[in-house]
Amino acid sequence: MTEPGPHSPPSAPSSPPLGRVAFHAVAAGLTPLIPVPFLDDYALFQVREQLVRSLLEERGLRAPDKAVEALAGSGLGRTMGGRLVSYLKGLMLLPVKKMFRKVFFVLWVKDCVDVASVSLHHGYLLHHALARGDLDAHSLTGDKPETIHVAIVAACAEVDARPVNQALRRIFESSRVLMAEALRVFAARGNAGPRTPEAGEGAEVKSLSDRLLAILWEERGYFTALEAHYVRHLEARLASAQGQASGG
Repeated sequence: MTEPGPHSPPSAPSSPPLGRVAFHAVAAGLTPLIPVPFLDDYALFQVREQLVRSLLEERGLRAPDKAVEALAGSGLGRTMGGRLVSYLKGLMLLPVKKMFRKVFFVLWVKDCVDVASVSLHHGYLLHHALARGDLDAHSLTGDKPETIHVAIVAACAEVDARPVNQALRRIFESSRVLMAEALRVFAARGNAGPRTPEAGEGAEVKSLSDRLLAILWEERGYFTALEAHYVRHLEARLASAQGQASGG
């Protein structure tokens, strides 16, 4: 895969819903920058739920909180690397040895990539589910959101996300926001405190989102296969539920 340069416009056709998916994936990926344990998880859940609501509203749908939480996967935990980063932030034990700082930055980038990747895959498949008509006003009040989320998780487990994750890693490693925050935390030696957003950060998030949108287009074969996995899992679960209802 050849990743577009940081200033290259995406070659994909304009798609507001996919643009929102890319934007929220980047925003989710930056939540580990919050230097307060548990608050970064709260911010992540807020970003995921905001994406779900925006995709539903695009279709003129409003969902109860339970449905939004199910579709957003608000119960998903962080990766081991992410938990380690949060643990270190909580203890405020940041040794100044160069080697440790390098390892910490690698883990921090990995946490950003893992979080962004989950949000990207889940957001993309929710967009696909809505385009297929898998959800409507009536089904949003029942068990369908949870069924769709389970199918999304199962589909994501069956694909090799390494090409997409490698592209995400390059995107986040080039992030001025991430680099500046890492330097601030290291310089503070355990007393970084809350960060203050700087001018231009919104423009950078938009730039990173544009690059991610271009990757969605470049890897459309990958995402088409992902869609097929989702449909297969969803249909199997709906058929199983129908069979159980008939048998009951």
